[in-house]
Amino acid sequence: MWIINLLKGLPKELIVGIAAALPVSEVRGSVPIGLTLGLSPLKVIIISIIASLLPVFPILWFLNTLTEKVRTIKFFDKFFEWLFKRTRTRSSIVERFEVLGLAIFVSIPFPTTGVWTGCVAAYLFGLPWGHTFLATAVGTSIASLIMLVASLGVINIW
Repeated sequence: MWIINLLKGLPKELIVGIAAALPVSEVRGSVPIGLTLGLSPLKVIIISIIASLLPVFPILWFLNTLTEKVRTIKFFDKFFEWLFKRTRTRSSIVERFEVLGLAIFVSIPFPTTGVWTGCVAAYLFGLPWGHTFLATAVGTSIASLIMLVASLGVINIW
């Protein structure tokens, strides 16, 4: 729970929102963090879903507008080459089923299957922005509910 320590002193809701918007944690981290902080499950789910969707359009704008420009710098070119290769190998479901595949991909609460990677996959496979947003909204909602059920189960065991 390094995020809680880093953000100590901020309102609990803001901590959950920041965790949900970060590519490292997304809803996989924000839901258990919110429950640990004592927020109601409904509040945690709503904040997590909304905050995880905030980066969608900025990510898509960046990928569509600036990727080619920053790839002229060797370091960034290597980074994007690595990122795109890694994303392609992990997102075959998006390539095969497009928008439905993207929703399924984002809904699986494992590392590298959230909104951020989903946006990169959508960019690579040429999905429209509106469809990408809808698919990531559905996917992150499902992932949030999965994390809620899993987290409540763990909390009840303790």
